[in-house]
Amino acid sequence: MKIKAVIVDDEQIAREVLRSYLTKHCPQVEVLGEAQNIKEAEPLIRSTQPQLVFLDVEMPFGNAFDVLEATADCTYETIFITAFSEYSLQALNMSASYYILKPIDIQELIKAVAKVQEQIEKNENFNRNEILLQNIKQNHIQQQLIIPTLQGFEVVKLDQIVHLEADGNFTQIHLKDGGKKMVCRFLKHFEDLLAAPFIRIHRSHIINTEFMVSYQKGSGGVVTLINKKEIDVAATYKDALLGVFNG
Repeated sequence: MKIKAVIVDDEQIAREVLRSYLTKHCPQVEVLGEAQNIKEAEPLIRSTQPQLVFLDVEMPFGNAFDVLEATADCTYETIFITAFSEYSLQALNMSASYYILKPIDIQELIKAVAKVQEQIEKNENFNRNEILLQNIKQNHIQQQLIIPTLQGFEVVKLDQIVHLEADGNFTQIHLKDGGKKMVCRFLKHFEDLLAAPFIRIHRSHIINTEFMVSYQKGSGGVVTLINKKEIDVAATYKDALLGVFNG
């Protein structure tokens, strides 16, 4: 199948390199047009109705999120092209978006296109762009996390997560309502992704301190959560945990 796509990037050389890579390594992608700013991007997306948009995160006079806002009524998959930015990467990861870091690595490009192609072929009506926009507008604890499941994806609100527990190659997410979500991701993935009030207190546990009921002193100590779960605090994480409250 052919994937109809457009490229939005303010740098002409970057657009040319990406188009060349796509021609050579992703022949299933048909580039319908290019835009160099937000003003050009909206009418291009509306007129071509692409299935995929390659979107530079940072551009003059706005950014990728402004493009998503302007075309919120359009349905398309997005592969974000970005220079390293902790803020944008966290937002993209939270919404399970596809992205490639600059300079573009060909293998990463091939992998991202393959993932998008899979979603298009499955015809899944799952709007990552909408979740991403919502997350950008919210403070951290009000944001939503897209988690992959065997059936596809689910959306979980951060303020409903009590704690996360390592389970081999998987992570169990324990929710306020007593439910659990098993995710095929290492706990380290969530440690890198989640900011305060989430904190790692053990090699197998990350807790949401908003749901912490008590702390009992000891070598590392023991935390009790709202769901009555008692979790040992590893000595190496004790100072960081206490620092949250002493601060």
